[in-house]
Amino acid sequence: MRVRVFQLCHLSETLLCLLHVSLALAQAQQALPLNSVTSFSSSTSPSLFGLPSSSQLTVSVAICSSQALSARFFLTNSTSGINPGPGGGSDVFEIPLNTGYGQWSGSAPVGGLMSVQDLQGSFEVSVSDDGTTYGILDQLPQLGDTTANQAILFSHAFYPPTIEQPSYPNYTLPPANLSTPDGPPSTPTFNLVIGPTSSQLSSLPQTACTLLNTSSTGSIISNDLWLRDNDGWRSQWLVDGLSPSTNYTAYVIQDQLKVSGPIYFATKSAGFPCPLVHSLPYCPSTAYAVPLPQPPTPALAYDATSLPSTISTPLLQYMTNFTTMLLTFACGRDLYSPLQTCADCQRQYRSWLCTVSFPRCSEPAPTSTTSSPGNNVQSPFSALQPQASGSTPRNPFFPKPSYAYTSLLPCLETCNAVDRACPYSLGIKCPIPQFNADASYGVGFIDNGEVGVTGQGSTGVAQDTWGNVWCNAS
Repeated sequence: MRVRVFQLCHLSETLLCLLHVSLALAQAQQALPLNSVTSFSSSTSPSLFGLPSSSQLTVSVAICSSQALSARFFLTNSTSGINPGPGGGSDVFEIPLNTGYGQWSGSAPVGGLMSVQDLQGSFEVSVSDDGTTYGILDQLPQLGDTTANQAILFSHAFYPPTIEQPSYPNYTLPPANLSTPDGPPSTPTFNLVIGPTSSQLSSLPQTACTLLNTSSTGSIISNDLWLRDNDGWRSQWLVDGLSPSTNYTAYVIQDQLKVSGPIYFATKSAGFPCPLVHSLPYCPSTAYAVPLPQPPTPALAYDATSLPSTISTPLLQYMTNFTTMLLTFACGRDLYSPLQTCADCQRQYRSWLCTVSFPRCSEPAPTSTTSSPGNNVQSPFSALQPQASGSTPRNPFFPKPSYAYTSLLPCLETCNAVDRACPYSLGIKCPIPQFNADASYGVGFIDNGEVGVTGQGSTGVAQDTWGNVWCNAS
């Protein structure tokens, strides 16, 4: 009888010990809610976190300061009382970090535990059952253009446009003066981060929380949605307060989780005279400096509300006349190409018309502007053409400039694209590279300049992510 009492007492002590251990673990850990983001620092972070149950759980961590790069994260989806850590066994997984991010995905039917070790600094953790994670996006932001103190920048395209293809017999084309289309049904939250390249933003952990904790340079004058091209909707920023002749690095943060970038650009010299123009519904891709007087106060750049009608009215008339002439062809009934339609023709003509109607100002790249790390001379050189003060502008409806400037010529490909997209009967002809095309166009950058050959140009693009712009394709 005494033996049985002793055994019961001994068993009760064992159960109490296990209960005490379980209570201690429960008190030491913090539960991480599902489908949420939680921030911690070394001064406030517990060492153990409880994970919710899910048949498909994603745990994503992001380092928010350089000091936290030494932190290690361990996870288990077992409920056998394992405290996850180094040497924890087959049911313990270390979350590897890459550029400040780490992720684990798997099944956790009854939940799990995550521990953090060697933490100095701060971090965030996202727990989801829909695959939401931190990360770096493949799509990059875009630079419109800069002046000495301003820049126009765009986010990556986040929502495709609605493109309606007309059909015969009611084949109608968009009017010359396009209205701003309805925006997408939902829009991510975007944040723009700009810093001097000398501040080494790209050497920091490339995480949203790290970049958002930095001090962004410049002041945002306007931020709106813009359908710039067929790639889709973007967020557009006009930024002021930058320094002349300075190299900058830019990122766009989406939903405080995902990073797009970096891209690099340089502001123009202090004496750069041309103002920016942007947000023209009839020329949606136009976002660069043009040889006009400074816009009327308080505007810092030209847009559809401030651009003189003496410039916009003739352009819209050209567009209307071309559309009328194009529709004399039996669009939608008679096919002039297996690849192109009248709608494609009008779209390419609009792009070309806007590019040549708004001459683009630029200036020679400084020797520090590079097309790739390690080079100190831009190669090849941009299609630049000096313009004297009072010279006759390319667009006769522009006033004669009261200052000297340098013009960036349109890419010849903008004209060739119209030629390829439109009916032969319209008689569209572009200059031939062998016969002085480079007097009015940038030649050989996107296409190699040979008749009938598309691509194989010296750069392959009009503009790169290092801020080099070789010809105007906007």
